[in-house]
Amino acid sequence: MKLGAFSISLAVKDIHKSKEFYENLGFKYKGGNIDQNWIVLKNENAVIGLFQGMFTDNIITFNPGWDGNAENIEEFDDVRAIQNHLKKLGIELTREADEKTSGPEYITLKDPDGNNILIDQHR
Repeated sequence: MKLGAFSISLAVKDIHKSKEFYENLGFKYKGGNIDQNWIVLKNENAVIGLFQGMFTDNIITFNPGWDGNAENIEEFDDVRAIQNHLKKLGIELTREADEKTSGPEYITLKDPDGNNILIDQHR
């Protein structure tokens, strides 16, 4: 199963302080809009998103169809195929994709310890 690009989405209290902190660790601005309280930072292959006021818990994120630079990759597993595979394994989803659609869609689930996982396809 190809999950695509990996990142961690952090729920932060002060996006400006968090941005400065991670920049001091060597992360560079990659995208997003700080005025809308979300940005994406990158340090080599490590990608983190900082989100203020958008959700309460940190989220492990995968993006089918993207590489680590948010560039399209040719071959990838559609989020709906990933959904079907997980359901066949008996994994409970907290949000399912609409299988009647194509293109952008997402699913959510939790790991056994309650960590949130987002599989978010943008194409």
